[in-house]
Amino acid sequence: MEHMPDFTKVYKELVCTDSPVPPPSRKEIISIIKDIQHLMFPKYFRGCGVDNMDLLNDLYIRLVSQISVAAEFVGRKLDAERLAQEIIFDIPRIKSMLKKDVDALYSGDPAALCPEEVVLSYPGFYAISIYRLAHEFYVREIPLISRLMTEFAHEKTGIDIHAGAKIGEYFFIDHGTGIVIGETTTIGDHVKIYQGVTLGARSFELDDDGNPIKGIKRHPDIGNNVIIYANATILGGNTRVGDGCIIGGNVWLTHSVEPGKKIYYNG
Repeated sequence: MEHMPDFTKVYKELVCTDSPVPPPSRKEIISIIKDIQHLMFPKYFRGCGVDNMDLLNDLYIRLVSQISVAAEFVGRKLDAERLAQEIIFDIPRIKSMLKKDVDALYSGDPAALCPEEVVLSYPGFYAISIYRLAHEFYVREIPLISRLMTEFAHEKTGIDIHAGAKIGEYFFIDHGTGIVIGETTTIGDHVKIYQGVTLGARSFELDDDGNPIKGIKRHPDIGNNVIIYANATILGGNTRVGDGCIIGGNVWLTHSVEPGKKIYYNG
């Protein structure tokens, strides 16, 4: 080639205006997810070929690094060492919660031949396992990492659970594809949700400039022992589904439901 064009202007516009601080590594966050899954369920999730004690030590170092990078990227200061330590000490509790989710899936799905099948192959459990880990980053106000985690689960399973949602014990997701659970949703114990369910916002309150107001309650509350069948949509921060309710398939719900009610679509 006789003459190479001058790309200096393009380079400056594309590269030089970026932040000099890199974001957390998506690849590293996914690796951390998989290593924690291995630590909790070593027979079912791939290991990295090292002793689990060595893995814990290595995981601590990597968590400190990624938490520090995430904080610096958004201009904050965090005690990354303390936060990484807290999360590692929380892994046994997360595992205990997940074992209850396995019990709910196995006992609630007649197609499940054994609990091991749930851990190995159910997308609902895979998404829940990542959500419960991501939630620990969210409640500690660690930026970006929880979102990277839940979006990885979303990509892998088609299940979109925001890390900020509060979900109780024995959570059951069957099939799962297309489920959306918003940030300020609360879900009680022994809740069953089927594919295509949306627990979302009815509308967004706007500030004086017309922008959505952040940090307010936008998504519904679901009580204990509730069943929500396929493609039901439940919207609004003031919407409460009481204990023991059954919400039928394709229902569009924007008002609260008293405990023990059955709501069906009559199209």
